[in-house]
Amino acid sequence: MPAAAPAEDKPRTGPQRAMAKLGLVRDIDLALHLPLRYEDETRLVAIADTRDGDVAQVEGQVTDSRVEQRARRQLLVRIDDGSDELLLRFLHFYPSQQKTLGVGARVRVRGEVRGGFAGREMVHPAFKAVRDDTPLATALTPVYPASAQLPQAYLRKAIGAALARAPLDEVLPEGALPPGLPTLREALAHLHHPRPQTRLATLEDRSHPAWQRLAFDELLAQQLSQLQSQRARATLRAPPLAAQPGGLHEKLLAALPFALTPAQQRAGGEIAADLARAQPMHRLLQGDVGSGKTVVAALAALIAIDAGWQCALMAPTELLAEQHFGKLVGWLQPLGVQVAWLTGSHKGKARKAMLASLADGSAQLVVGTHAVIQEGVAFRRLGLAIVDEQHRFGVEQRLALRRKLAPRDDAALEPHLLMMSATPIPRTLAMTYYADLDVSTIDELPPGRMPVTTRLFADTRRAAVIDRIRGEVARGRQVYWVCPLIEASETLDLQNATEAHAELCAALPGATVGLLHGRLAAAEKAAVMARFAAGQTAVLVATTVIEVGVDVPNASLMVIEHAERFGLSQLHQLRGRVGRGAVASACVLLYAAPLGAAAKSRLKAMLETQDGFEIARRDLEIRGPGEFMGARQSGDALLRFADLAHDNALLQHARKVAPELLERHPDAAARHVARWLASRAEFMKA
Repeated sequence: MPAAAPAEDKPRTGPQRAMAKLGLVRDIDLALHLPLRYEDETRLVAIADTRDGDVAQVEGQVTDSRVEQRARRQLLVRIDDGSDELLLRFLHFYPSQQKTLGVGARVRVRGEVRGGFAGREMVHPAFKAVRDDTPLATALTPVYPASAQLPQAYLRKAIGAALARAPLDEVLPEGALPPGLPTLREALAHLHHPRPQTRLATLEDRSHPAWQRLAFDELLAQQLSQLQSQRARATLRAPPLAAQPGGLHEKLLAALPFALTPAQQRAGGEIAADLARAQPMHRLLQGDVGSGKTVVAALAALIAIDAGWQCALMAPTELLAEQHFGKLVGWLQPLGVQVAWLTGSHKGKARKAMLASLADGSAQLVVGTHAVIQEGVAFRRLGLAIVDEQHRFGVEQRLALRRKLAPRDDAALEPHLLMMSATPIPRTLAMTYYADLDVSTIDELPPGRMPVTTRLFADTRRAAVIDRIRGEVARGRQVYWVCPLIEASETLDLQNATEAHAELCAALPGATVGLLHGRLAAAEKAAVMARFAAGQTAVLVATTVIEVGVDVPNASLMVIEHAERFGLSQLHQLRGRVGRGAVASACVLLYAAPLGAAAKSRLKAMLETQDGFEIARRDLEIRGPGEFMGARQSGDALLRFADLAHDNALLQHARKVAPELLERHPDAAARHVARWLASRAEFMKA
């Protein structure tokens, strides 16, 4: 049996390479690679007792075996168990299989029973040669997540060997576990090889105590890692940035044409209190689409600038970064603040001049994309880093940001960090994923925002939707039309942006129809968006490049093509692009039938609520926490076994136990985190 981690001097086999690709390197990785489902090979069923659609295991003698040339070559094998006959049909086969299935052989067969013209049959069943005394399996047979290069038989053998070798001793002290849970070794043994009497439903819904043990251990490791991160950060130092009476932030408040909402004031106060401390701020500012996070971030930036430090604001796309830049220049330049602009598209002398202004400190605020953390970018005195749409940045990028943005002259200090998200996070999820983050929530919209009416249309009613667009354009309003693809795809039969653009140009003579997508050059994107913002373009056909941040008050209608293909939070973000002005606005969701269960749930949620926090709660239910949080951007889902929607009691117990473990049993805590998170512990700190 090859070891889970073969010696480096030996060339690895195909299955070994496939295991490594799946992250199955250590014995513990294999032990925690749990079955997708189980097959019951513990009992035989008489052929006569099987029914159409049953998945059954039968045993009998081969009475006929021949190859027939029909529409294609087929191997047809007939077996008899004394109660009835069963036809086995193989459309792909090898000489070795023909030999095993020769007349007179006794075989054990498992597959789905179908009713055919020739009686009962199975197509491509699993089979093996047996003798009269060949024993049945004593446990359910696991079926693992695998790949074409990794046969189930090989993986089962590798996992069986790893379970015997893996260090599965108990590291948690007595009293740490919730009552009624088995040992880790017992839990894994049961999940890999459940006893025949086990109710499969408890394994499928993960309510079985064995599943609960794994979920608890995972949640506990996560909480421990985050507490360790929190305590490590408590030892770090940041520049205390106290708000100055009569300072720049007060001047901005006086100059704004609107008053802050109570929620904005509360969030601004929490951020200001953090900045005044000598410990690095690590705060998430979350709020629904259009709740006014940017102005709260601008006030925080002015506090830092007033104190003599620089500020950096990073956005995931050039389009969003540019919109922030335009807003901030309009607010801050009249106050004498120099705002710089840095993206990947900046080249030559302009880029050199920008980098020089950052290095000498004359640029007090820089707005940009991930270019802000690239090699060659150095700050004179960076005191505050702001990351917008943090869920769009991979965890590794956020870690790089924290490592990169260190002031040159104050090497012992690190900057304060403020993250913003327009994807509201349910409280339970925020407490879990961001245990080492302070969370400020803007949970109300500015007064005067018009509600957006949401309508659902099948794509057979495109003509009616285009009529609605015609009416909006005639009234001087503007329209978004969002498509999931830029060009035609061979694999997805979706209306694409270029086709939609041509269709709308033909249907709306005299109206200017723009086209915006991610493959356009930055200057071209900026020009298209500028024309739309200025009201020169009536209809903008776009991909999801407009999902975040683009603000056009005159836009009154949002049409989302193939809405069933979008995530719920994405649909909500897109809907938030309209309703920014004083006119009543609508969002039309065009869908292609038939709809799957998840798509139906998403579209139903969009019709029933406009509350971003309720949307987020439902998104969590539909997608699960890993996808919802964008954890997959790190390459590893941070929760594999626990389900936050159902494991709240385990989470509460883990949150209670974690500080006690760190205080009284630090070695056990360290071993537990290493077992469950390994290198992923760093990701928990992002």
